[in-house]
Amino acid sequence: SRLVAAERAGENMFFGLVTYQWGKDWKLPTLLKNCEKAAVLGVELRSTHAHGVEPSLNARERQEVQKRFADSPVVLAGLGSNERFDSPDAAVLKRALEATKKFLVLSHDVGSTGVKVKPDRFYANVPRQKTIEQIGRALHTLGEFAAGYGQKVRLEVHGQCAELPTIKAIMDAADHKDVVLCWNSNAQDLQGDGLEANFQLVRKHLGATLHVRELDTPNYPYDKLIKLLVDTDYAGWVMLEASSRPADRVMALAAQGRLFRKMVKRHQKKKPNDK
Repeated sequence: SRLVAAERAGENMFFGLVTYQWGKDWKLPTLLKNCEKAAVLGVELRSTHAHGVEPSLNARERQEVQKRFADSPVVLAGLGSNERFDSPDAAVLKRALEATKKFLVLSHDVGSTGVKVKPDRFYANVPRQKTIEQIGRALHTLGEFAAGYGQKVRLEVHGQCAELPTIKAIMDAADHKDVVLCWNSNAQDLQGDGLEANFQLVRKHLGATLHVRELDTPNYPYDKLIKLLVDTDYAGWVMLEASSRPADRVMALAAQGRLFRKMVKRHQKKKPNDK
């Protein structure tokens, strides 16, 4: 019966936390303890936050981070950088590439599998297509570098580039197996032909992390997104990137995890064409 269970679509989909707001002030031991308490067993560590996992760490400190996760049931699913590759200034672009390479090495050293980056915006004096191609080339370069460390470059659907046809064009320009997409549950997902069409446009590019806000938020069709993920047997982390301020974040995180598992189970029981 375990074999049958493992074959159910959506069985390899798990709920995690991005340390965006809910975990931003938790040092690493507290973060691990709180995630374990909430039964949310994956994290993406956002750069500059209290956990302190940054490229400035020395070899011993990196080993300590890796050991903390090895000794915990919580998985380090990825690192979240704030790097972007849209600047028409060659020096700024070069700095962003070098900084991302440092994050990729760090990710490898602490036992993670990838680094989140942003595309991110367009400039009035630069043709859109030129910016798209520049971002794509930068990502391709980073994909080649990441491959040497067993890492993925995870492009977050973000900023002025967040419309899914734009993101698809960037991914086509990047054209590297180690450059993947981090769905970000934006308002732009609902534009044009709607959520399902936009999702299918980029589904093949999705990597092992994607971002959601609270799953009971009324202004985004999370139930439909979870259905699409189950129906296409997404394998990876659905990660909460919340900016609200609940009184008890651990309790709120646990509640979101329970809601996620309930939604997944409900759609596993349905056939793909059921409403």
